[in-house]
Amino acid sequence: MKKVAVIEDDSDLLTLLKYNLEREAFRVVTASKGDGAVEWCLRERPDLILLDIMLPDFDGLQICKLLRQHRQLAGTPIVFLTAKASEADRVVGLEVGANDYIVKPFFMGEVLARIRVQLRPRTELPLALKAGGIELDPIACKARRNGGELDLTATEFRLLEVLMGRPGVVFARGQLLDAVWGYDRAVNERAVDVYILRLRQKIEDDPAEPRLIRSVRGFGYSFQAEAAVTA
Repeated sequence: MKKVAVIEDDSDLLTLLKYNLEREAFRVVTASKGDGAVEWCLRERPDLILLDIMLPDFDGLQICKLLRQHRQLAGTPIVFLTAKASEADRVVGLEVGANDYIVKPFFMGEVLARIRVQLRPRTELPLALKAGGIELDPIACKARRNGGELDLTATEFRLLEVLMGRPGVVFARGQLLDAVWGYDRAVNERAVDVYILRLRQKIEDDPAEPRLIRSVRGFGYSFQAEAAVTA
């Protein structure tokens, strides 16, 4: 039985979520405040965390950042439940490490469906990737360049993981949006170009003459195939 942790200050919504999740055979643990949430999650070790952003005593975004700093929880899916609905809010939520972002009000069936997507079993563990001085560890969510740790946002990390995972494959911008931001998204293809630029500034020796992430005019982007190997 999968365990879902719900951190939500609205008592009526918390009760509704708990009822519906338990009806779907999930084990549910709940908290109504953000203070101490990280330590609580470390004790409970949930399989997924539903997290409100606008908690009265603590910022849910900061909680997400703190959760991602613990190796025991770094791979735990985090789904934001929030009334903050703008594109900028969604982008920030995904950048700090959330796996999904659901705007209130929502349909319970949608929440349950998205939880099931996040809890789908993986057929195999992701491999560490190495190429051109870049080392990417999908399990620990760490990236290094020439031995030094890279300061990547969660979105930058996922984008690099997608590109490095299939070296030589040319990804269209729409494909990268689907793979990194998901099918239900509030960002457009221009976001891909912005994040590619940011990645190049962090991993390329000369961002103006990129060697690792190359542009394919009229198609999209590809990771340099010749340098990429898996460990």
